[in-house]
Amino acid sequence: MSLDTSTLQEWIGRTHEVEDIVTPRLLASFGATLGDHAAQAAEGTAPPGLHWCLTPDIADLRELGPDGHPAKGGFLPPVPLPRRMWAASDVRFMAPIRSGDRIRRSSTLTAIEEKQGRTGPLTFVTVRHDIANDAGPVIEEDQTIVYRGAEAAAAPPAPPANSALAASHERTIEIDAVLLFRYSALTFNGHRIHYDAPYATGVERYPGLVIHGPLQATLLMNFATAIVGQSPRRFSFRGVHPATGPQRLLLSATSPGQDGMALEVRSADGHATVKATAQW
Repeated sequence: MSLDTSTLQEWIGRTHEVEDIVTPRLLASFGATLGDHAAQAAEGTAPPGLHWCLTPDIADLRELGPDGHPAKGGFLPPVPLPRRMWAASDVRFMAPIRSGDRIRRSSTLTAIEEKQGRTGPLTFVTVRHDIANDAGPVIEEDQTIVYRGAEAAAAPPAPPANSALAASHERTIEIDAVLLFRYSALTFNGHRIHYDAPYATGVERYPGLVIHGPLQATLLMNFATAIVGQSPRRFSFRGVHPATGPQRLLLSATSPGQDGMALEVRSADGHATVKATAQW
């Protein structure tokens, strides 16, 4: 906990570039993982959310931290808080991703903000991702990562809010350890809270395996696409409460209007876990 704010701010402006190829196997694996929850896409076109399975940060086993993530201090700053989670994203879609595309992701660290939360100090890191194929830009995304203290996951949850979404559309999905493992494999996400139950419960002190925020967002994005009949041009989500499995999640959405569509995921105990908006 010795780094001060000014030292962390020196990381702002750092960039990182990665390339990947959209293979038929990745498309088939993504569709098989989501099953009936994957929206129908045009032949050879990627369903919504596939970009989160592309251009992963690949680190040698020797470069991983105890949580399974690449150790901090490379591209991401050495925030002196041990727990990290994907907190939110704002995604703008400019062109479809297609089978065979060569994808380039350029990432820039744009902001670092320290706050005091209900369970202790928090540090929010914002990363801008510019994703392109050979024809030009396909996606712009602003991703927020939150870092928190080791005691945060053990704090008792707040009572579920009574203001559930006034949904016009609902769908349920059963989440189990196999689905979580498959999604971790698709995204090359080594974070042990998603597949290592003794670590998730004994070290980070969650009630069970943690359901990925981007997996929940992907389910909502494909749900919105199925309702409207086309993929949104903009999709924003934020995690509001951890969801752990195995359990049945409820996906809810309002009818699309002039301002788009509101969506949320709600866990079996009544907590909203992810909230989102989609616009066309």
